[in-house]
Amino acid sequence: MPAVSLTVNGKPVKATVEARTLLVQLLREQLRLTGTHVGCDTSQCGCCVVHVDGKAVKSCTMLALQADGANVLTIEGLATGDKLHPMQEAFRENHGLQCGFCTPGMIMTAVDMVHRLGHELDERTIREELEGNICRCTGYHNIVKSIAAGARAMKGDAAPHQAAE
Repeated sequence: MPAVSLTVNGKPVKATVEARTLLVQLLREQLRLTGTHVGCDTSQCGCCVVHVDGKAVKSCTMLALQADGANVLTIEGLATGDKLHPMQEAFRENHGLQCGFCTPGMIMTAVDMVHRLGHELDERTIREELEGNICRCTGYHNIVKSIAAGARAMKGDAAPHQAAE
């Protein structure tokens, strides 16, 4: 079986995987990073979003071998110790979750959105950018509110977040 080497949440990782192993399977099953969820197996729901080399990727559509040499950031790597990332804090403060299943993917998508589009996001932009993420519980109102608040809060957070080693 082929080997893969990557950095996950700031830590070097080596694993042996079958050629057909998806990145989400490597993260969840071998590395036990279960915050990245599998919701649909068809790339429709966005529950599996992680950052690969700084860009949001649906990890159910990427082979683990494709991530060889990459830097992967999961929801577990956003916080710094006990201090939540500003976007995580905004979701908590603004009740941007209900059951929480889609929340990791929403937050990872939101952080990517801010990095690409800036800190002042209007409702229309947020809703358009969330088209690849599905929440089955809420009406998205508090998710949109959370992302706007998180984007503003990230303004003082100059560098893109990476897990502390």
